Amino acid sequence: MESKASLSRILVILTALFTALSGIYLSGGGIWLISIGGSVYYLIAGIALLITAWLIYRRNAISLLLYAGFLLATLIWALWEVGFDFWALTPRLDVVFFLGLWMVLPFIAKAMIVPNAGALSGVLVITVLALGWAVFHDPQEINGTLPAQDKSAANVSDPTVPPGDWPAYGRTQGGTRYSPLSQIDDKNVKNLQVAWTFRTGDVKTANDPGEITNEVTPIKIRDTLYLCSPHQKLFALDATTGKQKWTFDPGLKPNPTFQHVTCRGVSWHEDKAALAAARNHAPAACARRILLPVNDGRLYALDADTGARCTGFGDNGELNLQANMPYATPGAYEPTSPPVVTDKVIVVAGAVTDNYSTKEPSGVIRGFDVNSGKLLWAFDPGAKDPNIIPQGEQHYSPNSPNAWAPAAYDDKLDLVYLPIGVATPDIWGGHRTPEMERFASGMLALNATTGKLAWFYQTVHHDLWDMDVPAQPTLADIQKDGQTVPVIYIPAKTGNIFVLDRRTGKPVVAAPEKPVPQGAAKGDHVSATQPFSDLTFRPKNNLSGKDMWGATIYDQLVCRVMFHRLRYEGIFTPPSEQGTLVFPGNLGMFEWGGISVNTDRQVAIANPIALPFVSRLIPRGPDNPIEPDENSKGGSGTETGIQPQYGVPYGVTLNPFLSPFGLPCKQPAWGYVAGVDLKTNQIAWKKRIGTVRDSSPLPLPFKMGMPMLGGPISTAGNLFFIAATADNYIRAFDVTNGKQLWQARLPAGGQATPMTYEVNGKQYLVIAAGGHGSFGTKLGDYVIAYALPDGHK
Repeated sequence: MESKASLSRILVILTALFTALSGIYLSGGGIWLISIGGSVYYLIAGIALLITAWLIYRRNAISLLLYAGFLLATLIWALWEVGFDFWALTPRLDVVFFLGLWMVLPFIAKAMIVPNAGALSGVLVITVLALGWAVFHDPQEINGTLPAQDKSAANVSDPTVPPGDWPAYGRTQGGTRYSPLSQIDDKNVKNLQVAWTFRTGDVKTANDPGEITNEVTPIKIRDTLYLCSPHQKLFALDATTGKQKWTFDPGLKPNPTFQHVTCRGVSWHEDKAALAAARNHAPAACARRILLPVNDGRLYALDADTGARCTGFGDNGELNLQANMPYATPGAYEPTSPPVVTDKVIVVAGAVTDNYSTKEPSGVIRGFDVNSGKLLWAFDPGAKDPNIIPQGEQHYSPNSPNAWAPAAYDDKLDLVYLPIGVATPDIWGGHRTPEMERFASGMLALNATTGKLAWFYQTVHHDLWDMDVPAQPTLADIQKDGQTVPVIYIPAKTGNIFVLDRRTGKPVVAAPEKPVPQGAAKGDHVSATQPFSDLTFRPKNNLSGKDMWGATIYDQLVCRVMFHRLRYEGIFTPPSEQGTLVFPGNLGMFEWGGISVNTDRQVAIANPIALPFVSRLIPRGPDNPIEPDENSKGGSGTETGIQPQYGVPYGVTLNPFLSPFGLPCKQPAWGYVAGVDLKTNQIAWKKRIGTVRDSSPLPLPFKMGMPMLGGPISTAGNLFFIAATADNYIRAFDVTNGKQLWQARLPAGGQATPMTYEVNGKQYLVIAAGGHGSFGTKLGDYVIAYALPDGHK
């Protein structure tokens, strides 16, 4: 009996001690939070826990009654702040709930000489009921439906593309990412099985930077798939079996200073005249060719049938894209996206290293003869005359805005549409000339044959947040006021989707200029207004303390303190030495995956993300020189962390807004899929996507809504497919209502956009599962095809 009494006393003391320590932590943190303008709850909670701890220690019968009142008050406060949002409620309630549950356990309650724990038990039941309701009533989701396809409407899919093919990065050069195939549909998609798997053998090496990725979307023409791997090795595969037909290795030699090692895809061209002339005999070599961009600034033309170099193109099938380029260091200029190819011209653009220096390559866009590789035109966004072609020892303008994302092309208008970024360094712009600002952060439309400017639309003025246009735009024809209007959809990092007449660049959906926060860093300025599209996924309200999150009440308090210490006045808050919360973050609400537009149905599928970043300007000083020292090897090798910004008065740190435990400080969801009615420009439904299975210490399949890199595709089978999430899955959803219908586990991260095709009457779905270095998903070298079992319809 005496030993049992001693154990009971120890349990009581430990319970009181834990409660007291929690009270001390919350009281101290609460005082700090109040002093910087935050919630008073944590101080009140801390005091309540300290009193409870004392009463427990004294075995006072009031202790559980007081705790019941505290738990009920916490539940009411939590519901007032975030409503019935399960994952937002969890950190507010988890510790206090389980502490209460511990207190009502019989051996604890009796040890505290509490005759009746009924009040606390009742509050625990109420808490469980509230959380249970929240599980099935997510206030962040929209549960509408998209209109069904009008069967009487004409099919407006591109008739020049065979239904079973996927001959360009976005299937069409208009970037629709929509296939008219319907063999796999919303009824049978659950039966998909792996049809074949191909391993590229291309994996991370010791010389690669952290930003090594496999973002490829294969293309398919007739019976062959073409795809590239992270080091730009090119593979031709049999579309039925996945067996390799041929391969080509450009011999890329990266080093850790490269900011990227990636390949999003390759381009296809066939010489119709040569093929027509051949008629009844084998066409000449390279009548069909693949264009392969390489990260060290080269472009190859290869015979599509054999993989041999096209000897009449450039120098034995190779173009040097570093010609007349300032600061032509390998890896400083990287063509990571497939070029646009017309009947006459290859339009090539590329990325430059973000935030490294004022002495970097040009973002020049160039047009080369599709057969010979001869330079036909140039458009340098940073030059006084952008069409001037340097001669001899002359070079293009350094640091001019670049177009790193895939472009789109309208063959009827002969216009190529290029998503343009900002002149680097990105996060301070006091040094920029009017020429550097003129074509920055917007959509550039050029005549593809001549390179002459058609129009430019700026989506961000004087961009200080790296809010470049990050994705291939999508071209579609929509009905407006009884007329067919050719439009271009431009998904932006800000969450806006700008909708313009692609003939003129004039808005079709209103995008009024609105005032934005002011107060730039010393020597810089901020635009007074920014454009805000009426078609948007940007947050309706600014973030506040109640949006902060954590695994428990403890780290949530830390995140609230961190939030209130940063500068934040909403979207477009200028960078600062204090540290600025950037939301939407530098990663953007939209990234390079773009959107999928079902042109037959006039609907779109989008996958916006919502992950804040923090930028902090670092003034120059002894440990932050304005120029690199003589031992510097160049390049930053990363897009996050310390960014030197040599040549301007500040370096900068860029990081996701995370708690000390590495969790996002903003509450989930961090990623959604959504359906948009393009006739009304309204979001019909929006759902969380992705679990923490591959992000948490335990493989728990909690659907919280995960960040993504990659985009969706849609089909006439009322389906859309997407991988992209930070968990290793590919999923299929119902286009009409957003319901998930199928998922398959991937052997590595699926940070790529899938594609679909048909061969020999069978439809396949293909995804590259190679992971993403800086995104933190598992790396691999897989390309996986799925199909219905033979004989299954």
